[in-house]
Amino acid sequence: MSAETAEEVAVAIPRATPTVWERVQGPVYDAIPYFVLILSALLTLANPDQAGRGPALALSALAAVWIYLMVTRRVAERHPLGLVYFAGFTALAGALVLLAPPFGIFAWVGYLHAVGILPGWWKIPGVVATAVVVATSQAGGIPHDQATTSLFLVLFVVNVCLAGVLGAFALVDVRRSAEQKKTIEQLAEANRKLEAMMAENAGLQAQLLTQAREAGVLDERQRMAREIHDTLAQGLTGIITQLEAARQAANDPSAWRRHLDNASTLARESLREARRSVQALRTEALDTARLPEVLAELARRWAEVHGVAAEVTTTGEPRPLHPEVEMTLLRTAQEALTNVAKHAGASRVGLTLSYMEDVVALDVRDDGAGFDPARLSEQAPGEGGFGLLAMRQRVRRLAGRLDVESRPGAGTAISASVPVIPAEAR
Repeated sequence: MSAETAEEVAVAIPRATPTVWERVQGPVYDAIPYFVLILSALLTLANPDQAGRGPALALSALAAVWIYLMVTRRVAERHPLGLVYFAGFTALAGALVLLAPPFGIFAWVGYLHAVGILPGWWKIPGVVATAVVVATSQAGGIPHDQATTSLFLVLFVVNVCLAGVLGAFALVDVRRSAEQKKTIEQLAEANRKLEAMMAENAGLQAQLLTQAREAGVLDERQRMAREIHDTLAQGLTGIITQLEAARQAANDPSAWRRHLDNASTLARESLREARRSVQALRTEALDTARLPEVLAELARRWAEVHGVAAEVTTTGEPRPLHPEVEMTLLRTAQEALTNVAKHAGASRVGLTLSYMEDVVALDVRDDGAGFDPARLSEQAPGEGGFGLLAMRQRVRRLAGRLDVESRPGAGTAISASVPVIPAEAR
């Protein structure tokens, strides 16, 4: 993944923003038990015929303290303290209902706490125990005959059914909230990893470019040494040989002139190679023009010199790349055209520059004599000049790839692809 892509993904990760209900849900949940407890106590006090009002008020105060210590202070959220809390709550609610049936309103809190506090399958017996207490309150106390028992059973079933439906809805909401929270946490973790990846990629790109720049200096020196040996030195040797032969043939005008003509031809070829080598060292072209334009001009000049048709095609959207990337592709094109002129005997050459999302590729194809890449790879490093070895070294320094496809009599195709490094990645 490139640094640009990682940045786009990191920015796209949403931030968790609580809704209005999520902000008030906690305070409301904490306040409900105290509200219904006070309401039940007031209803009990409002009934002058209600017996046991004193003990009921004392137990209601104890229930308030129990809820504060275990629920408000979040102690009951730790297992198994939640089971301890709910057992104490059920006992207090049951005692209050037996003393004063209006506390059946307070007993409804058991449904909320059974779903919200009890773990796993413990929610079911918690709901059932609460339904027993609430049904006892609605039936007017503990059943003492067949009629009150039947009423108690009906009320118990109704309470269990209502609590089951409401509890199921609450569980769905809780699970959905838990899944959303988990998703947000995973996205936040992915965001942190992507930001770390972006920083690492930036460091690797800087290190890669520094290494390429340092290696490029030595590589250019080696290339020029091989160029001089393969072209200029050989040309000068040939000129000296022809001049010595002309001196020995001073008495034969035709042989003397032939040797001088050969020396002149070699001198022109050497001069042309020297100019090409000097031109290969220049980088001003990439400072004033875009890479597709520089390649087109290179192909035009090369075609004029060698009399071979050359065509440049650009695909994708051209964009400025780091100088090391553009220089690598330009040097690869120059070396490939030099090889075509020296060895291919081609009548047509095509260069294709392809801009893709993560890589940029240069393809050079000719319809020349071709060769066997397997045999070439078996040659010693000094045989055949710089050639493909130089191109492969340049491309690999930028973590790129060079592929060569050729067959005797079927032409040659060279493909170089390197990562896209923006121009601003200095």
